[in-house]
Amino acid sequence: MDEWATFFAHALDRRLPTDKLEQFAKVLSTKSPLATPLIAELLLRPSESRNYGLDPQVSLYVQALLRIDILDVPSVLRALLRHSTSRPVDATKEEQEVASGSQTRWTKSYGHEERLVYGLSKIVAAGDRPKSTQEALGTANALTEWMRLLVMSNAADDMMREIGAGNDTHNQETMAVRVAVGALLVALAENATVNDALKNRCPKDTLKGFSQSLANFTPLLINGSSMFAERLELYTKTLVALEPMDKKAQKAGAEIDQIIDSAMALGMDNIPVVEIPTMNSRAGLYVYLNSLLTGRPMVDDNQLLNFLHNRYQGDIQTTCIDLIVSSFDILANAIFRSESPQTTFLLRSFLINKVPLLISMISAPMFPPLSPELCITEALSHVDTNAFPTFSSMFDDTSAGDMFSDSVRQDFCFSCCLHGLIPEESIERLLGEIPMQTLPAGGRYTKDEVLEQCLSDSEKIEAFTDELEHMDGNVGAVSQAITELLRRLCESKDTMALKSLCAHLARKPSSLDVLLIFDKPLTILPPICQLLDAWRYDDDQGEYQPVYEEFGSILLLVLAFVYRYDLSATELGVQTPDSFIAKLLVRGSTARLLDDLSSVESSQLDGWIKGLFNAEGGGLGDEPMALCPPQDFYLLVPTLFSQIVLASQHGHLTDDVLRGGLEYLLDPSLLPSLIPALLSLASNILTAPPPSSLLQALILPQSISAEASLLHNAILPIPAPHLSRSLRALQRSVPTRTDLDSLIAALRPHLHFSRSAIDLTTDFPVPPNIPTAVRHAARALINWNPPAAPPNYSPRLPVLAVRMLGARRALLTLLEELAHQCALGNSGTAYDVVASLVCAPPKAAAGVQGRITLREALASEAAKVGAEVGKEGPEAERAEVVVRLYRRVEALSAGGGIDEQAGLMSADLGIGGVGGEGLVGEDMMGVLSGEGMMGLEGGMLDDMKLDF
Repeated sequence: MDEWATFFAHALDRRLPTDKLEQFAKVLSTKSPLATPLIAELLLRPSESRNYGLDPQVSLYVQALLRIDILDVPSVLRALLRHSTSRPVDATKEEQEVASGSQTRWTKSYGHEERLVYGLSKIVAAGDRPKSTQEALGTANALTEWMRLLVMSNAADDMMREIGAGNDTHNQETMAVRVAVGALLVALAENATVNDALKNRCPKDTLKGFSQSLANFTPLLINGSSMFAERLELYTKTLVALEPMDKKAQKAGAEIDQIIDSAMALGMDNIPVVEIPTMNSRAGLYVYLNSLLTGRPMVDDNQLLNFLHNRYQGDIQTTCIDLIVSSFDILANAIFRSESPQTTFLLRSFLINKVPLLISMISAPMFPPLSPELCITEALSHVDTNAFPTFSSMFDDTSAGDMFSDSVRQDFCFSCCLHGLIPEESIERLLGEIPMQTLPAGGRYTKDEVLEQCLSDSEKIEAFTDELEHMDGNVGAVSQAITELLRRLCESKDTMALKSLCAHLARKPSSLDVLLIFDKPLTILPPICQLLDAWRYDDDQGEYQPVYEEFGSILLLVLAFVYRYDLSATELGVQTPDSFIAKLLVRGSTARLLDDLSSVESSQLDGWIKGLFNAEGGGLGDEPMALCPPQDFYLLVPTLFSQIVLASQHGHLTDDVLRGGLEYLLDPSLLPSLIPALLSLASNILTAPPPSSLLQALILPQSISAEASLLHNAILPIPAPHLSRSLRALQRSVPTRTDLDSLIAALRPHLHFSRSAIDLTTDFPVPPNIPTAVRHAARALINWNPPAAPPNYSPRLPVLAVRMLGARRALLTLLEELAHQCALGNSGTAYDVVASLVCAPPKAAAGVQGRITLREALASEAAKVGAEVGKEGPEAERAEVVVRLYRRVEALSAGGGIDEQAGLMSADLGIGGVGGEGLVGEDMMGVLSGEGMMGLEGGMLDDMKLDF
């Protein structure tokens, strides 16, 4: 060991070149062999005379010793971690080190950690490391420790920033280290040796620790590198998918049950706490409705009606009024915040097309003198006239309104009239002016009538699909009819009609949002996924191109849902990891090594390469398609494109031949394959940059048919965000690549496709201090004093807080503000607002296990502090706040289940109907009479389904 220490000291003193170092190190390893971890320790540890930062020469020596296998990746990572400045040190031990002259950590290690970890990422990305399964698993273990340290360090930094003791330079340095570790993790995600080791040789505890640490670490990269963050989100899903789905679901359910059971075992209802009168504030429902429509629409009718039932306890009139007013409030907030057109469209459609149906259900048991018209009249008197002025004011020169906001009240009134809530002659009185429109010419639709027309005349399908974007009150019937139509076409295997419907829906992403206002993904997508999984050629199959075209268009709709709303395989109704859809989601953008392909796959890949690029063969015929079912083709696409890039780099494909081959892929039958193709190119763009001619041909095709152009415009938004970030990263690393400017510009209009709650693709501004931002937002909501306009509130902020801080830290932040507001005398509103935030449906990243929700965190916190109630001191006061909030949340959530997916059967909102019957059938009227809907026992609505 002394020989190695002396060797490194002399090498650094004399600045020994790396080639000489390699020669001497080989000789020394033969003469005095030493374990790899000890060599790394000697090279990377601080000393009394050298403790501020690592000599830059050491980075070069580490690279050299890795090349000759004297060092490996895990030993370097662990030595860096052992002496990192980020590592917490016991004060007593630190004093002993100073007294003894020894050093266990660097004074400032951020710079050399960044350099060394980036160097490791390049080696891993190139495929040079790791060289064995043991090294791969060791690297995963070492990175697990690194991620845990960085998460802990970031939490400490957040606390310092919160008390005003943050340091911008320090924050930038620690962020640089996190991004470097992110780069290494991304390289690991693309490394075949690592993925094979994790899949086949990894102990369960190691895989679990790595996956959970990755899920906790990834949000820390959102500010530093959103591209790495998104790639690691996808990788986290891949790791989760390595475990059987049913075991994961059982485990997650058991953990949730344990949290709730532990809280209930303490008898929270029996703890003596002075109750505070319940207040149903305008801000509380405003927060809750915002949460349902943020990102992916999650309007679970059973859950929403349960929430309203528990909140208003039988007061039907107030329920209807508050629901209408809050729906206008959330739209007003979006307008004032200049939210995107797709967000304002969704909120407007909810107000005009969904709320009247909900009011119809809630008001069904009303008896005179109460009436829906009375509720609507009262609600409209509370609507902000600055946000929603009269229609005639658009002609006023002094008005700052626009056609969008000026027509909302009118559209809402006509929708209510359509559903029989108000007579048509009352509209003029409600608006205060003569209306400028009339009821729909076709009257009120019913689901069955729309469905029957679509089944009897397929040409009407496209026209009804277009009506999903209307604001006339008929959209609910159309939406549920289309959902049922998709199911019927899948059952009958009418793939030609299904192809047309799916392609048309995929071209209109806003129509997908509308479908989710009325149904869940689990209602819409399972029949389509089952059809794609079971797709087989006929025994007497004559043509294959039409089959590919039908399959691709149907698959396009599934991928549009997946990438727009970040859906997991479970949310698509996929039951087994061996299904085509599950495989496509897990490895649909990852190229495989040729050695990993089966003989059949190798033959299929060879057939596609020859068919696309062998001009002497007469072009692409039916043979590649005949030998390769469409499921196999889509799983091969990333590997196909990795081979195309490799051939281009080695000069085996000229630009003309390349463009000619890619033109075949721009045919409608193969065009949806651009999604896995562009995603795989984006993932590997830094390590294997494709030629610009390839990207130009796929992103800006010159010769393409009109039909293919429409399909191309529907496809490009799906991979565009990831590809755009990758191109910008490539441009930063190679500034001379000016040819990328036109590609980046072409992708820019397509960057806002995704509607995940925290959308990494839209550069959502992350507050510098998230806990402070959460407290300020809660404070503004609690202090909102109607009729003033709603406070400027971003419903993404609570989701961002849970994702970046974790549910427990986010909850503690809310509890601090709750206690502060109670001390100021705002307890009623404060409990209502915070409880509504906690009750909001969770919007964790799909497929990421182990992330608890705010409600689960509250149950856990209540179980911890319940015993403190009744004692003296600040801890007892805090415990009382927690217990009160827990009771309020449980009261609001009673009958709704802890998960937004608890009830899989959605309520039919009375948009069916046979023979023009009313909104509620005779059987349901019998149930709703007497006490009325709001007088039903909690949970009654869970099993409610209105059939018409």
